[in-house]
Amino acid sequence: MRLCLRGRDLLYEHCEGSNVPYQKTGKLVVAQEHQRPYIENLHAKVQNLSWPVHSSVEHARRAVLPTKLIEGDEARVLEPDLSKSIAAALWSPETGIIDSHSLMESFEKDITETEGGELVYSTRVVRVDPALTPEKGWVVQTVTSDSEEGDALLARTLINASGLAGPMILNSLLPREKRIAMYYARGSYASYKGPGISYISHLIYPCPGTGRTEHGFQSLGTHLTLDMQGNIKFGPDLDWLDPPPIEETDEGIEHADPDFWTRHLVPDESRLKMMHEAITEYLPEISLEGLQPDYCGIRPKLVGPEGGFQDFVFRTDYPENFSSTGGRSCGELENPMITLMGIESPGLTSCLAIAEMVVDDMLGGKDEA
Repeated sequence: MRLCLRGRDLLYEHCEGSNVPYQKTGKLVVAQEHQRPYIENLHAKVQNLSWPVHSSVEHARRAVLPTKLIEGDEARVLEPDLSKSIAAALWSPETGIIDSHSLMESFEKDITETEGGELVYSTRVVRVDPALTPEKGWVVQTVTSDSEEGDALLARTLINASGLAGPMILNSLLPREKRIAMYYARGSYASYKGPGISYISHLIYPCPGTGRTEHGFQSLGTHLTLDMQGNIKFGPDLDWLDPPPIEETDEGIEHADPDFWTRHLVPDESRLKMMHEAITEYLPEISLEGLQPDYCGIRPKLVGPEGGFQDFVFRTDYPENFSSTGGRSCGELENPMITLMGIESPGLTSCLAIAEMVVDDMLGGKDEA
């Protein structure tokens, strides 16, 4: 929560300073009568939030996360298409949307125009090894595009922010019994054109993990989102995957079915009926025929379907941890590898706060690479 709140303010400030398009649309978390306790508890928790570390004095003069509990009729004034069965809602006026592509381009510009900043494109990391001599750090081996020849560099500090591959890089260094379990779930979005959205102007979220279906388990449910052009999408849903095993050979890591991920990154109609059932609980006039597969992605999960919920894990390891001394060191441990795992939503909102925490808090502001 604190990374999301701090990230929200950093992101709005960055958008203003870098001319990144954004819009504060506000968000409604809508509830049926039996779900009213959920939004009431959520509102009560919000009132006890304190400002995250690094927040400015100016921020501290206002509420951390302004929210308001409203009745169903008031929610329908904001969104007339809402179901009559919606008994209450939690209104969050600070929620917004952003042009994510423009945001990435602004980050790219910041890096390339900074002294010493460099970006390497179309390059994958194929191996990471701890190094103790002659210099301490991490030997990172890379391959660019389809080149048969690789490169290697020594990183004094390594930030492993490789998304779904984060645990895989770490597991390549850990003994088998200490490896991190990896779970995968596909999240799909559907675009919509049709009846039932005549007046939509805010983001609309159902209460998570409730309703006639269980496809929203361990997620925020199939919510309505807008893009900067006003197009409406619903999603993401949650579809647990059972990928083929990863096989370790002398030549590296191999997948038993290398086309598995390609197949599951193609949106299809298989989830539309289930999504429609969930959506019509709060927007009853949405038609199944108006839903079309839009895009999908793999969601980074740290626990499986029956394992509860866990996200935003930050782990620090040092070269000594993987040496024959078992991690013992005569002096202060230095040259860390920081691994970011389970960065699901609100990862984009939190991105600048995550960077701030890693650099200023975990690394103590050290300028090393």
